[in-house]
Amino acid sequence: MSKGQRIGYVRVSTADQNAERQLDGLALDKVFTDKASGKDTKRPQLQGALEYVREGDTLIIHSMDRLARNTEDLLRMARELTSRGVSVEFVKERLTFSGNSDDPMSHLMMTMLGGFAQFERALIRERQREGIALAKAKGNVYKGRKPSLTKTQIIELRQRAAKGESKAELAASFGVARQTIYNALGRP
Repeated sequence: MSKGQRIGYVRVSTADQNAERQLDGLALDKVFTDKASGKDTKRPQLQGALEYVREGDTLIIHSMDRLARNTEDLLRMARELTSRGVSVEFVKERLTFSGNSDDPMSHLMMTMLGGFAQFERALIRERQREGIALAKAKGNVYKGRKPSLTKTQIIELRQRAAKGESKAELAASFGVARQTIYNALGRP
């Protein structure tokens, strides 16, 4: 019987984050990448990866919080995958789970680290709610994050791009991520 495929799953929260670094240097047969919050498991590429993996395959994820920020979801997915004969490997934590291993210490570590990821998400949400409430109490209308570039900067940026200046040079010049440059130019 063949050893199975090595399937990677990568998740970043925003389009500005670098997804490539998570599984960089690993030999993988296929990689699924989501650019979405880890608040739940309703992510298209995650669902695609879960449907794609077969018995004997290994699903490789950079760290537990990239798979789930909810302890119940993390434990459920690992249990469902291993029961199907799929191994689950978390690179950062150096933990691997498979149907034929029942290492109590690994399960304890996964539960604890999953709990920390869930706690971190709850703290982020709490701070966000407090900030919004504070802004509203001061009479400010909450409109989200301030734009990275002004309208004047966008005009200048477009002119410089039209003259052939590279996206990386523009990003460095304006002090923003390259994705912000692409967004300002109206391209993905």
